[in-house]
Amino acid sequence: MNFTPRLRDTERSKEIFDPVRKKYVVLTPEEWVRQQLLYCLITEYEVPQSLIGVEIVVPLGKRSLRADIIVYDRKAVPLLIAECKAENVKIDKQTFMQIAGYNLTLQVPWLLVSNGRQLYCCKWNPVSKEYDFVTQIPKYNEW
Repeated sequence: MNFTPRLRDTERSKEIFDPVRKKYVVLTPEEWVRQQLLYCLITEYEVPQSLIGVEIVVPLGKRSLRADIIVYDRKAVPLLIAECKAENVKIDKQTFMQIAGYNLTLQVPWLLVSNGRQLYCCKWNPVSKEYDFVTQIPKYNEW
């Protein structure tokens, strides 16, 4: 993967350009992972950039949570939720509980979690009522 983002320095922080939101955002460790994942989704998995939402508010009961990335189909139905963690954050059961919580509202078939070093993807299996982890993520048009 040849990820070469647009970066800039401001008086207060270093920033990275987000092609989905079409603006510069503060470069945090988590944001670096999010931008890498966006690049990967667009270039490797052929997700149309226009069908990606970043930092989308998801209502969950009386609270509102913010999903890092949501990929939609052409009818604006969510297909995938992605959760990004900084490289130093271990991906564990708690991470998947967080993203599964978002899915209580959205009911998407695909969940993806990455910390930049590790990437885990699973698909909801309506027969077994469980998530099946996949070793190969299909291209968008195969979802």
